[in-house]
Amino acid sequence: MTEDGLLKVYSAGEVTVLGFSGSDVPSEFNAAHYRAAISDLVKAHHSTIVAFDLTGVRLVPSGMLGLLVSLTRIPGLPLKVQVFNPSRDVREVLSITKLNRMIEVHEIDVTEK
Repeated sequence: MTEDGLLKVYSAGEVTVLGFSGSDVPSEFNAAHYRAAISDLVKAHHSTIVAFDLTGVRLVPSGMLGLLVSLTRIPGLPLKVQVFNPSRDVREVLSITKLNRMIEVHEIDVTEK
């Protein structure tokens, strides 16, 4: 999705799924850069949901939290934001900041059978 290869597009469409391939999000995460790229992607695919796979991601920097919130406020694009498989620490941050009221949190089993 971006030159640094940090954020990957797993699928794009009505539901657009993005992830970090199990890597932690670095503290120098450039939220503005990613916000523009994600905004363009969801507009191009007429997405109504953008989901982030956080499997294997232990912590997210504040810029990433801001990005998640900003995606719920794209003018003219009512977008639902979801996170899947956040770590206990990420869940705690979402709860303390009450962002879990704006961002849906889900757990799914991703183990291979």
